[in-house]
Amino acid sequence: MFEAVRNNKRIAQIILGILIIPFAFFGMDAYFSDSATGNDVAKVGGTSITAYDFDQALREQQDRLRASAGGQVDRALLESAELRRVVLDNLVNQRVLALYAAENRLVVTPEQLQATIAGVPAFQEDGRFSLQRYENLVRAQGMTLATFEARLAQDVRVQQIVAAVGDGGFVPEASARRFLDAQLEERRLRELRFAADRLGAEAAVSEAEITAYYEANPGRFERPARLQAEYLVFDRAAVETKVEIADEAVRAFYEGNPQRFGVPEERQARHILLTLDGKAEQAEVDRVMAEAKAIVDALRQDPARFAELAREKSQDPGSASRGGDLGFFGRGMMVGAFEDAVFALEKGRISDPVRSEFGIHIIEVTDIKPSSVKPLDQVREEIVAELRAQEAGRRFAELAEQFANTVYEQPDSLAPAAEAVGLTLRTSDWISRDAGPEPFNNERLRNAVFGDEAVQKGRNTEAIEIGNGTLVSARVKSYEAARRLPLDEVRSRIVDELRREQGRKTALAQGEQMLAALAKGEQPATVQWGEERMLQRGAPGLPAAAMQAVFSAPAEPLPAHVGVQLPEGDYVIYRIESVKRPEIAADDPRIAAVAAQYAQLLAGRDFGAFISDLRQRYEVDIKPGALQVQQQ
Repeated sequence: MFEAVRNNKRIAQIILGILIIPFAFFGMDAYFSDSATGNDVAKVGGTSITAYDFDQALREQQDRLRASAGGQVDRALLESAELRRVVLDNLVNQRVLALYAAENRLVVTPEQLQATIAGVPAFQEDGRFSLQRYENLVRAQGMTLATFEARLAQDVRVQQIVAAVGDGGFVPEASARRFLDAQLEERRLRELRFAADRLGAEAAVSEAEITAYYEANPGRFERPARLQAEYLVFDRAAVETKVEIADEAVRAFYEGNPQRFGVPEERQARHILLTLDGKAEQAEVDRVMAEAKAIVDALRQDPARFAELAREKSQDPGSASRGGDLGFFGRGMMVGAFEDAVFALEKGRISDPVRSEFGIHIIEVTDIKPSSVKPLDQVREEIVAELRAQEAGRRFAELAEQFANTVYEQPDSLAPAAEAVGLTLRTSDWISRDAGPEPFNNERLRNAVFGDEAVQKGRNTEAIEIGNGTLVSARVKSYEAARRLPLDEVRSRIVDELRREQGRKTALAQGEQMLAALAKGEQPATVQWGEERMLQRGAPGLPAAAMQAVFSAPAEPLPAHVGVQLPEGDYVIYRIESVKRPEIAADDPRIAAVAAQYAQLLAGRDFGAFISDLRQRYEVDIKPGALQVQQQ
């Protein structure tokens, strides 16, 4: 939600993408106040980044990684020093930007803040700002409106810095034109290919060569240690399947929570807002109140003018254009004084002026949805699911401890643990220390099952948490140590590799010989060039090395020839028949597009340099143990 608040300037968006953790989650106070919870992990310009700040940011980043990967993320990555470095660097970058904003007294006016909020798509319905939606979404984040707006103001301050740095990039039109000219250049060519596979297919391979290759490359023919494991998976789902919920419990829950299954009354209202500062002088209060009473008098004489006067008089940017309409809302969704007035009004009546923290409101209730209660049959499944989850939650901790204790106390078999908590014993396919199917894609579990306790002594692993509250214990069922495969078993692989290598060498030799002949002006009669094709520099149609060779070749004289050995071993000669350069009009819109893209690159570079300069200016001191990975 908060990312949408940002300014639409493209360069600023590109730069903000550099930072992983959104600024809007941190207010100015959060940047500069020292928390008492935990030790400092860094000092920036004399202010602290606490262990609490860091742990919270790390958890948020880990959650984002899990969500982006569907929950399947290697725990080693989530606990790595590299991830901790990225998170801490971002916290430091945020802090130096906040310090710079404070030092330069960057301010956000109420008008700027109001316009920013009104322009957020997440706060809009049918393309227009919705006060109800705004308040709902902010409260859903666990914040008051005042807290959110304070933090948003800090975000906009940082945006001002980002935009200022980003807008400093300048790309001359001539540079953009030269780049575009080069990208649009086309070359017509044919190719002559010396295929390594074909040339090596019939190569003779002696027994001595096979043996020598086998002895020289022992690591290539070693099969790593592998094992099959029996294992148990204990998770909340395993507990829930054993929980039965009686009809009496369902009915008791339903009858004991009438407000839960009732649809509360909702009202649709519209208002006219005259803003008034909470600290306004009495004279200003009297003036605004007199204006509000005049509007009330006018509306009571002609209620049909409400929408017209709202568009003309209301200072609420979200609802004024809609004639003051706020849509339907229930209790708890509006500020107190305003809400009390709405739910006290009869439909179609115009209220007296109502003062709230936003100013003076004139309100009309336009529709009412009365409260109602859903029947039990309609919510039965919902209640059963909730009661089952609650009961499973109560049982889960107890059974998890029992599971962990049983696999540890009876280490010679998983059967007692399976019987104790009602699990099914499973068997894995062959796994190695480096890879395995789920749940053995968890590195910690693989290390445990390949450990000496499991392999040498045949014991259960401990109950290992692999994520999302899931515990796994495993034991070795079958084990095969690492071994070098016998020569007879890998002979065909060695022959194929030797022939591929011989094919690469032959392709290179023949290709270079042909290229030398062409350079002398010879045109062997046996040469059969491929079909003619057109290639553009900006639209790669060949491997990178081939593109580099073709477009580095001189444009005169033609035809020109270049040769490249490709990664797979083929040697290819490209015959360049013609070169076509584009004609670009002075007002070609592509010039501006290229300049804009280049400016984005420059802006990113400049912003990186700016951050680096700020980190030196504000003396960043990262504590030695800040990036130390916590041991389990």
